[in-house]
Amino acid sequence: MTETMPHPAETDRVVRPSQASVFETLEVAARVVVPTVAVGVVKRRPLMMALAERFQVDRSAIRLLQRLRDDHGSRPLRLAVPGRTIVVLLSPDDVARVLAETPDPFSPDTVEKHAALGKFQPHGSLVSRNRPRRERRRFNEAVLEEHRPLHHLAAPMLARINEECDHLAEEAQAAGRLDWRRFQRSWNRLVRRVVFGDAAADDRAVTAALNALRRSANWAYLTPRREQIREALTERLREYLDRAESGTLAAAIAREDPDPAVHPADQVAHWLFAFDAAGMALMRTLALLAVNRGHRHVARCELGASAPDLPEELPYLRACVLESLRLWPTTPLLLRESTTETRWGPETLPEGTSFVIYTPLFHRDRERLPFADRFSPDVWTDGTAEADPALVPFSGGPARCPAENLTLFTVTSALARLLRHGEYRLASGHPLYTGRPEPATLDPFSLSFNTTAM
Repeated sequence: MTETMPHPAETDRVVRPSQASVFETLEVAARVVVPTVAVGVVKRRPLMMALAERFQVDRSAIRLLQRLRDDHGSRPLRLAVPGRTIVVLLSPDDVARVLAETPDPFSPDTVEKHAALGKFQPHGSLVSRNRPRRERRRFNEAVLEEHRPLHHLAAPMLARINEECDHLAEEAQAAGRLDWRRFQRSWNRLVRRVVFGDAAADDRAVTAALNALRRSANWAYLTPRREQIREALTERLREYLDRAESGTLAAAIAREDPDPAVHPADQVAHWLFAFDAAGMALMRTLALLAVNRGHRHVARCELGASAPDLPEELPYLRACVLESLRLWPTTPLLLRESTTETRWGPETLPEGTSFVIYTPLFHRDRERLPFADRFSPDVWTDGTAEADPALVPFSGGPARCPAENLTLFTVTSALARLLRHGEYRLASGHPLYTGRPEPATLDPFSLSFNTTAM
């Protein structure tokens, strides 16, 4: 009688983390960390995004991590970094553990995040710990109504979304073209109106100040904090919150009556930052529907059965947005830092260990996912994605983005309104083609569409 012996690497996965060589560590730095930082972790750099798409840098990073997983097994991989313990996670089970056990012992408040996000939201939930974090997280969950598919202010929000998208569609059809620049202007107006109300619609200075701080945040430790700009932005945000227009998130904040220690303006700064990434997801979803006729037809059928001026979930269109976020995650690196020693089999990793989750590895893993490089929105409606703990477009566990439902509602509603107005065909120069594997990197800033009225 013969017995099949398990592969040593797989047996060891439950025993202890593996140790990367110096050369392997340099490979991870060169092909995973540097390209991610270069395109802008907090504020994307258009030129670098264009280069990243041209050279498909995410595919290179995914292949490297797959090779390291083949060589070391799927156990955590400790990098050879002097003076620090940095571990890259290669297993969905380890991803599930770290996200589920956030914030204790795996805090989202990491050294890197504190250096970056602290430049424009020093009291944000993601850069807080212990009681301040609990209070700020509770505030975010309450105002954003984390567990409700539709926010109680969905109706007035939808009215503003529809107005902005009507104007954008008319502009695009008059020009015959929708590009990122035109879209971004309307999207920023839309976001300011949803968050603050109509008085902020044309306040480009708020967005510009936040963007300046975010560009500085890209450099994390390497540049000083721009306190004068930050204080001016905080004061302007407080002014809008103090006069809270009805039917806005500012009004929801006023209803919550938060303790000043929560620092509502800092939480709002993070929402504005997150809405920027949501705009990228919208343009990428529109591009996917432009080249996938069958999925576009299903989406239009869903719209045909819905009321254009009433808030609805639109589950299929929502699934299309989620699928664009799986294919091109707007947060490619999820970071956690241990607050105590943690056990991994018989080995103990010290307090302050940094855990790195490179989401494209898990979202586009051909070895695990038969749909890895296909546009497959059905996985978000049939339970497939929900059953996979490593498909995390909005992170996961107790630190899962509390604005997930609100963000999806905003993006889905805007996308629905644009689709009701006309047809969108990708202009030349894009890497998307019907029937081909989706590219690992897609630059949203270079997307443009030829538009025609319905």
